[in-house]
Amino acid sequence: MAELIESKMEEIADKISDKIHRKSSSSSSDSDDDKRSHGHKLPFKSKVYRLFGREKPLHQVLGAGKPADILLWRNKRVSGAVLGGVTTFWFLFEVLDYHLITLVCHILILFLSVLFLWSNASHFINNSPPTIPEVVISEKCLLKAASCLSTEINRAVNVARTIATGKDLKTFLGAVAGLWSISVLGSCFNFLTLVYIVFLLLYTVPVLYEKYEDKVDAHAEKAIIEIKKQYVILEKKVMANINKGKKRD
Repeated sequence: MAELIESKMEEIADKISDKIHRKSSSSSSDSDDDKRSHGHKLPFKSKVYRLFGREKPLHQVLGAGKPADILLWRNKRVSGAVLGGVTTFWFLFEVLDYHLITLVCHILILFLSVLFLWSNASHFINNSPPTIPEVVISEKCLLKAASCLSTEINRAVNVARTIATGKDLKTFLGAVAGLWSISVLGSCFNFLTLVYIVFLLLYTVPVLYEKYEDKVDAHAEKAIIEIKKQYVILEKKVMANINKGKKRD
């Protein structure tokens, strides 16, 4: 009996030692794999190019407020209501040939008539009259709006002065291209239709850009690189012609 017990104890000890050896070998192999993985550094992920060099999400670039929510269709009901209202105004003025002064006068007549009849009928119906709030525009708001407008006007005047002095060729070419594009669009559409088209672009382009952001940024990076190359070539040619003219003089 003692020999049997000793043999069983030896077998159990051998099994325990085998298990400990297996665990130690597996842990050492795992540690070697970890060392190898740490030894080979992961490739550095280059900075992703974003259109216009922005570093923030599009929602924050647009202000991260209610206008941004409307433009990016965060609240579909409000965005749809705004789009429907603007489309209705465009249809009235452009398709039905409604005039702005006539429309404003008709809306005011309807609004004042409803309030007047409601206020007088409330005495006979034993109902409370409509509460019309008192609207007062503060002087601070008007001054703030005037300061913002004057800042933008001064900035536009400075850009025009920079272009007129002939110091910035890039700004000059951009201004000419922009004005020429607006003139072509103005010859095809009237002012109201052009404003409506710009509104539709503002309502659709940011949403589509946010959805396909990575693809658009990749193609835009290639296009901007090519534009810069062509601009450098054009600038060299222009400066060479200017230098030739100076030498002749």
